Amino acid sequence: MIRVLVADDQPAVRRAFRTILGAEPDIEVVGEAADGQAALAAVRELRPDVVVADIRMPRMDGLELTRLLAGPGVEEPVRVIVVTTYDLDEYVHTALRSGACGFLLKHAGAALLAEGVRAAAAGDALISPSVTVRLLRHLTPSPERAGVPGEQPLSDRELEIVRLVALGRSNPEIGAELFISSGTAKTHVANIQRKLGVRNRVGIAAWAWEHGHA
Repeated sequence: MIRVLVADDQPAVRRAFRTILGAEPDIEVVGEAADGQAALAAVRELRPDVVVADIRMPRMDGLELTRLLAGPGVEEPVRVIVVTTYDLDEYVHTALRSGACGFLLKHAGAALLAEGVRAAAAGDALISPSVTVRLLRHLTPSPERAGVPGEQPLSDRELEIVRLVALGRSNPEIGAELFISSGTAKTHVANIQRKLGVRNRVGIAAWAWEHGHA
């Protein structure tokens, strides 16, 4: 079981996250906190695998909490996912520099929240697709290359999926658009990650923008 602590100053949000994550067979919400300082104390007591933290909280905000739990120099870092209503670039960059392994928007949906927790527990990273797309737009597409060491050629179907990942589509959305199952889309995404040597969907999207497939 993946043990999760939820930190948010709004009781309704904490209840919603507890309900969403508690419905997953491999995730257990072991505690809640209404502010950053309470969250820090709860982490020391409960030792969760993943902390889901809002940014705007009293006493200590989620960015400072992230830095203390996962930032550079922390001896025993805890995996933190920052979840917020505000997708400001400053928040995104600060959260990632502070050691966050995920940045999700609260309206991103239940499936992405659970996926983010699993990715964090596995040592991976997940960023809300809409945020990813915006952050990657500064990459200048380069002419397509025949391939570089470590890259395997992608099939036409895989290139279709790469394009959709770069547009922020989820596996169910990819499946619906290409008339395949969500599970098949997930398998294609995993194969693409392996071929490109990237660890997550953010890596796929970055590759797509860099190589002119988005």
